[in-house]
Amino acid sequence: MFRFLIVVPLALTACCLGQSQPNSSASCTLDDGSQVFVRYNKVSAKSERPSSGKPWAPGGAAMTLFTEKALTLNGTTIPVGAYTLFPIPGGKWTLVVNKNVAAGAPYDDKQDLARAQMEMTPLTETVPELDIALAHVGSKCGLRIYFGKVGADVDFVEKP
Repeated sequence: MFRFLIVVPLALTACCLGQSQPNSSASCTLDDGSQVFVRYNKVSAKSERPSSGKPWAPGGAAMTLFTEKALTLNGTTIPVGAYTLFPIPGGKWTLVVNKNVAAGAPYDDKQDLARAQMEMTPLTETVPELDIALAHVGSKCGLRIYFGKVGADVDFVEKP
């Protein structure tokens, strides 16, 4: 009985403290059946204000990219695996693919694998919560980020 009383509080502490866990996802299926997934926190545009020029982890947790096929972003190869994604808001947004996937780890630019400037689209209506979509077109998986009055997109391209 005493073991149970000690283990349960430790388990609850481990699962419930620290950064929030991603609660939404988007996916793209490539022509060969390989999948690309992004997991992220669906945060409110009213309560969360990302800082211009600084890497953003919505809800305190970095977005996570999982790819079953090698991709390229802005000419840089992204091998099969898991990565963190950090959008950097500003006049023009930048997307960073980072190799550090340790839970709760702070952003470290030394772990950056690729960066790409995102195409910006002003939205006529406010998007109340962060929304991410992946769209498969030809050899590309287009990543779309919608937040507030901003739409930003960039293409991941299948590596042949």
